[in-house]
Amino acid sequence: MCQLNTTPLLNIRNLRVAVGSAKGQLEIVRGIDLEIAKGEIVGLVGESGCGKSITWLAVMRVLGRHVRTSGSVSFCGTEILGLAETEMAGLRGRRLAMIGQDATASLNPMHTVGFQLAECLVQHRKISKSQARNEARTLLDQVRVPAATRRLDQYPHELSGGTNQRISIAMALAGKPDLLIADEPTTALDVTVQAQILDLLKEIRNDTGMSIVLISHDLGVVRETSDRIAVMYAGRIVEIASSEGFWSKARHPYTRGLLSAAPDIDEPVGRLRAIPGYVPAPGSLPTGCPFRDRCSHRKAACSESEPILLPPSGAHQSACHMLEVTLGRLPEASHEVTA
Repeated sequence: MCQLNTTPLLNIRNLRVAVGSAKGQLEIVRGIDLEIAKGEIVGLVGESGCGKSITWLAVMRVLGRHVRTSGSVSFCGTEILGLAETEMAGLRGRRLAMIGQDATASLNPMHTVGFQLAECLVQHRKISKSQARNEARTLLDQVRVPAATRRLDQYPHELSGGTNQRISIAMALAGKPDLLIADEPTTALDVTVQAQILDLLKEIRNDTGMSIVLISHDLGVVRETSDRIAVMYAGRIVEIASSEGFWSKARHPYTRGLLSAAPDIDEPVGRLRAIPGYVPAPGSLPTGCPFRDRCSHRKAACSESEPILLPPSGAHQSACHMLEVTLGRLPEASHEVTA
């Protein structure tokens, strides 16, 4: 485990991910800056196609040789983007773990749950097979799988989606990681099981001190779980704030649009206010702010340059030219629409 005081567990600086295409190199992730503290849960939200999953697959370095990654990713003070693959393999799964969107697809249908858990334990903890089976049962107990001993001899297709998701979490915990990346961990689960899985992740954080990145396009999933919430749009973070500040003081028009599009059980039933348009493709980004074509508050400056996260060292940051005017970074005149 990392021994940290004020140093972030994970420090991402100007992370960029590009893929080759007929048009040349297309940037999918366009300069991510993010810190994850020890024991913190950070929610990452945004529409499909914003680059949420790709960002963390790049951190895990599982995107393959044809994807170009640049910038800096420091984990426990060690730069990992430049590590040899043999060294990275020692971190992946053991210190950095990831659970995917579809638990059933991530489990091998040809092997029992016990075999797969034991395989992870032998690989990451270097224990005997007999010890691994006992530890596998302990892991299933930890993630609240009922009748754990019997489940060890069952196959994934014999279990429910919620149980398979718990098993995927148990496999991710096998190496006792410092950071768990949960990519849409409640996809295709009913709301009751969703709540159980989210409560489980919080319990694990509280019990182990593990940090968690919770990726979702569902604001409800991150609302009660995360300490901080970051919003991604078109390959960049456009707003980041504490969970409380996110819900009560959202600044970016895209964030406010997401909140307006989400139903509220405390409000009268009415028509939801959807954000017009779509997330632009990486090769078709407009000049200036990538959200400007969908924004009802766009001004002249929005076509001229892409805004940056402000204030630079603030706890609540937003990348919007309207905020730059408020902070005096742009003159009011340059923020007016020209005829």
